[in-house]
Amino acid sequence: METVNIDAKVVMALRNSTGLGFGDCRSALVESGGDLAKAEALLRERLKGKMDSRSDRAAGEGCISIVTDGSKSAILEVRSETDFTAKNEEFRALAQELSKMSLGSAAGTVSMTPAMTARLDTTRIKTGENISFARGTRLDGGSFGCYLHHDGKLGVLLQFEGELPQELATGICQHIAAVVPTPMAVDESGLPADLVVAKREEAKKEAEASGKPPQIAEKIAEGRVRKYFEETTLMGQKYVKDDKKSIRDLLPKGVTLKAFVRMRVGG
Repeated sequence: METVNIDAKVVMALRNSTGLGFGDCRSALVESGGDLAKAEALLRERLKGKMDSRSDRAAGEGCISIVTDGSKSAILEVRSETDFTAKNEEFRALAQELSKMSLGSAAGTVSMTPAMTARLDTTRIKTGENISFARGTRLDGGSFGCYLHHDGKLGVLLQFEGELPQELATGICQHIAAVVPTPMAVDESGLPADLVVAKREEAKKEAEASGKPPQIAEKIAEGRVRKYFEETTLMGQKYVKDDKKSIRDLLPKGVTLKAFVRMRVGG
């Protein structure tokens, strides 16, 4: 039999912090003897277990979030089950908060911290969906440009050194988002060594098969390799907004593109 008198204002406070129903919040407060903090912890633990049991449900929707703070920046993908949730302001706020929290971690691949997991669980409980962290990358040093598509499902983060106008930095990010094929690296030095060797061998064999003299065949092979670099590296590609210029041609003197990360939800 209930022996604890629970003030409706306390129930509403718990409801606001968890997003759960009035009845669930009141029951938790009764069970915890009216202690708000204990009741919230009880609800989170109880409902987190239910959410964990739903983790096998497909989470094919979501959004990309990008946050920059001085010389640190992060780009993350957070998943949801439905597009409705992915467009929800609370879900987008979650993605932004996780990105901000990740700035405290080391550069490289982002891993969830206990604090980030707790923040994610709050939204999982409120939405009742299998919301999850998919992936993330942290970059350190220099300056940054970024682009986030209007639907929030495609984002690009660019790292550079030097004085690059922000409008151009954004334009290069838009290029990375739109161009086909998507660049594999900033320049040829960033391509996998085994891939470059394979492409050189392939070009050489094709040139030799044409029956051209060795010196001519060698030049033909090198030309094909250069063409491959132009097609697959950011610096070599023709700018999508002006195909008469390559990305390399656009850069002001003293500017170096260091890295880029392109993320599409589910991609």
